[in-house]
Amino acid sequence: MDTRDRIIQSAARLFHEQGYAATGVATILREADVNSGSLYHFFPSKEALLENVLDSYLARLYPEIMEPMEKSEPDPVSRVLKLMDWYTGFLDENGCRLGCPVGNLALEVSDTHPQLRSLIDRNFENWTSIIHGWLEEAGAALPAGCNRRALARFILTVMEGGVMQSRAAGSTVPMEQSVEQLKSYFDALTRQAAQELAPIARSA
Repeated sequence: MDTRDRIIQSAARLFHEQGYAATGVATILREADVNSGSLYHFFPSKEALLENVLDSYLARLYPEIMEPMEKSEPDPVSRVLKLMDWYTGFLDENGCRLGCPVGNLALEVSDTHPQLRSLIDRNFENWTSIIHGWLEEAGAALPAGCNRRALARFILTVMEGGVMQSRAAGSTVPMEQSVEQLKSYFDALTRQAAQELAPIARSA
């Protein structure tokens, strides 16, 4: 790993664990094992470093999280639910700490650093677009009139809201309850889709 990537990786971990404002540049230098000259050679400011961290999240989402889900679960609806279970497991493993790094930053810096809003939003759009692709892949398993882009946005809302409430509660129960309701909603959608297909099957 080159110096630039090492700085970004260390900063991403520290921002996730401690928050952006609470993480000092000196701590990033120590964790990345670089001097200040090396850091400022690549990043003129701490804010510029945060921009690069957000860019790294954009680049890493698919190969590190979404692609492994695709390889492990061929059914796209089951894949969405497996992803939700993965987030629940992450919460459980970390004692309901940390949460979603992009969600954390959205809450912390959107008002104080409005110029970063578009980059945070791009991260959310990236996540939503991948889920949208999975829902399109589901084809006739979902009703024909289902707004799959809006459904992908709703799934993101379930994930971020469930994570945030579980962190506040110190328990995975809010996340588990949110995911359970999402599963029930998918069951209703798949039943509706089957009803739509039934007359076609009878006439075939």
